[in-house]
Amino acid sequence: MSDPAAEPLKLIALDADDLSVISAHLQDAVLKRADIAWLPAEKRFALALRRFDWEGAAKGRKRRRLAALHFERVTAARSTRMAAGAGDAVLSLLAVTFAQSDGPAGQVTLHFSDGAAIRLDVECIEAQMKDLGPIWEAVATPAHPDAG
Repeated sequence: MSDPAAEPLKLIALDADDLSVISAHLQDAVLKRADIAWLPAEKRFALALRRFDWEGAAKGRKRRRLAALHFERVTAARSTRMAAGAGDAVLSLLAVTFAQSDGPAGQVTLHFSDGAAIRLDVECIEAQMKDLGPIWEAVATPAHPDAG
């Protein structure tokens, strides 16, 4: 019997609601700075991540999957609280948000642990997340201490 949770996930975001679905699937994904690519001539921003499989976790499985996320129509990319030259540093993605400025344009922000962030100026939301294949057992289920 096949495991439906093992099927590769492919999501497209064309508005803020779609982007929030991608954000939920990528919560607690880990990556290194070296896994990030900004291609200004192509107006593309891309990253490779190792996402935690939250759907599998609901069924008692602790797994990670290799996934890719890319944004099109990106006119600028800026980072904060990300040490230069720290290509080996592990980043944990907490959320992906959108703030509209001059509709449909706005800023997509990738929020990482320890206050690090990447802000993308976009002409509009045009993003795609796709699982790339490998699945492996995770050491632990990510946890978030109660802020209150």
